[in-house]
Amino acid sequence: MDILQETDTFHPLLLNIGYAIHHSDWNWTEVNSPFFRIYYVTKGMAEVTLPDRTITLSPHHLYIIPAFTCHNCHCEGDFEHYYLHIYEDHSSATSILEDLDFPTEVPAGPLDLELIKLLHEMNPAIQLPHSNPSTYDNTPTLIQNIIKNKQKAFHNKVASKGIIYMLISRFLKDAQPKDSSSDNRIINVVNFIRKNIDKNIDIDTLAGLSCLSKDHFIRLFKSEMKTTPLQYIVKKKIEKAQLLLITKDLAIKEIAYTLGYDNYSYFIKLFKKQTGLTPQTYKESNRKH
Repeated sequence: MDILQETDTFHPLLLNIGYAIHHSDWNWTEVNSPFFRIYYVTKGMAEVTLPDRTITLSPHHLYIIPAFTCHNCHCEGDFEHYYLHIYEDHSSATSILEDLDFPTEVPAGPLDLELIKLLHEMNPAIQLPHSNPSTYDNTPTLIQNIIKNKQKAFHNKVASKGIIYMLISRFLKDAQPKDSSSDNRIINVVNFIRKNIDKNIDIDTLAGLSCLSKDHFIRLFKSEMKTTPLQYIVKKKIEKAQLLLITKDLAIKEIAYTLGYDNYSYFIKLFKKQTGLTPQTYKESNRKH
């Protein structure tokens, strides 16, 4: 499945939208959220420092910060912007937003500001009372916002989703799959891994799916995906674990079993190697309130 062509499984939920006015006080460190952020700046300038670069936010542009991207925010002087927090409802193995590399900044189109204003007018109850991420970027608030979204009137959900589609489409023009391959055998294997991420996936099975010998399959996979099959499987399992730790009230051992890890200690070791934190520390850091 080409995720750039797939829309039937893309279900964005609007968690928050509002208009923020700051006077040298939009300064947050180590912000790391399970949802996407979109900004439209109307006045002033600010900086967002990502793991690999710093971007300057300026008027009449759209900016997107992917989920699970640790970043710092800083502004000096007046800074005003609209913000949208968008969560993708994971109803399938494919996560369109998380599986794409987006351009961080795009010029705003002539209708974008009007669309954002309309979306804001339609959803007045989900503006944040405070801008400090620690007051809303936590598991209970996330779950409450997801529930509120699903309880909206049907016409509101349809209209809101339509506007979100249009805004995200601005970034999709130059978006590229994070896991790209031109070989159909590897594409089929990647799709299989995603659909069976909760199972114990062995390399022999994947080699069989690709109709290749085990050694040939591993070489081809590494050539196409720039990583080994085992490393890719672990990466996707730990990404799923991060999401479950934040959005589900499950014991860590239960999450390990859910992802096909019978060895609980091994799961903890893999999680810490990929994220730098133990599952318990990661869970506690996202349950501040």
